[in-house]
Amino acid sequence: MQQALLQNQKRITSVDLLRGAIMIIMALDHTRDFFHVGAQTGNPLDLSITTPILFFTRWITHFCAPVFVFLSGTSAFLQSARKSKKELSIFLITRGLWLILAEVTIVNLLLTFDINFSFIALEVIWAIGISMVILGLMIWLPFEIILAVGALIVLGHNALDFYEKDQTTPFSATYNLIHRQGFHPLWGRQLLILYPFLPWAGLMMLGYCLGKVLRNNDAAWRKRFLIIAGMSTIALFIILRFINVYGDPSAWSPQPNRFFTFLSFINSTKYPPSLFFMCMTIGPALLLMAWWDEIQNGFTKIVSVYGRVPFFYFLAHLFVIHLFSAVTYFMRGHSFAEGVNPTAFIKFIQPGEGVQLRYVYIIWLAVVIILYPVCKWYDRYKTDHKEKKWLSYL
Repeated sequence: MQQALLQNQKRITSVDLLRGAIMIIMALDHTRDFFHVGAQTGNPLDLSITTPILFFTRWITHFCAPVFVFLSGTSAFLQSARKSKKELSIFLITRGLWLILAEVTIVNLLLTFDINFSFIALEVIWAIGISMVILGLMIWLPFEIILAVGALIVLGHNALDFYEKDQTTPFSATYNLIHRQGFHPLWGRQLLILYPFLPWAGLMMLGYCLGKVLRNNDAAWRKRFLIIAGMSTIALFIILRFINVYGDPSAWSPQPNRFFTFLSFINSTKYPPSLFFMCMTIGPALLLMAWWDEIQNGFTKIVSVYGRVPFFYFLAHLFVIHLFSAVTYFMRGHSFAEGVNPTAFIKFIQPGEGVQLRYVYIIWLAVVIILYPVCKWYDRYKTDHKEKKWLSYL
């Protein structure tokens, strides 16, 4: 029994470590969004205007959303060891609904600093929330069905690309919520559907199923499974990407040189996440889970702190980054009236203004370091007050 508990702790540590790493990387993308001089005027993945360092600054952050959604499913399965199926179902549904509410209120306010909520964006927290609600209902089904449905969605949802390509009329809000980005009027405001939920829900189901692997007490078998699964997922991405027919609405294409052709090859679609996008990100994540399963040192303990309080960190880092950005906005001579421009989605930011990429990295590291003691305090507070059930929702 003691040995099983020790192994289970290692498994949880590996999940926290991976989640902490992607939370840290996520802050890089948001720092670039708010501070980089070209963030609001150009696409860093546009091969006609980007540079390799700018491309990879954006591309590496692609791992954040899919790995976080995947691990949210894994964490749900691991909780089944201490919750009944009814308790887990209720928790997933209520937490999912809370995350959706938090997305349209707290997250949107921190992202835009718009107290009028002129725009309501449905982004990653919404996608996680609705996927949790769906998973909370799905867990009543046999494990094999959850696995089959998750795999069917992840492997098959890009079949909708062919329908969308031939569509000549605007898509409905309902369809956009399911599988396509869209903009729709809503009660005098603008609804921005940025994260259609279908692929994310399928990915969370597969993450849930991975939890069964991580509950296995045979460390060698567990590591072997993760390595094989990770390598197979990467191989699937490479093979299908070379075929260039199915798996992503945007095909790769030859570029002026081989390196940029390689960039085109790995530049898969995130909104919604294509099969290639999920394979490209989840495959390496599985390998990291295998290799990090037994790592315990000072650095990994620091990184794991961010992974144990992900939603708290998400809210805190968004507030700090936007606040710092607003301060620099005023330092450049802009007025408050300019900052609250009603046509602007994000307030107190001026397209075309900002800093060079090297300073973005400095600001990013500063934000992460500043938030460490706050996250560590909250992590300790949660640990010392487990009787407060509401803490599990933050």
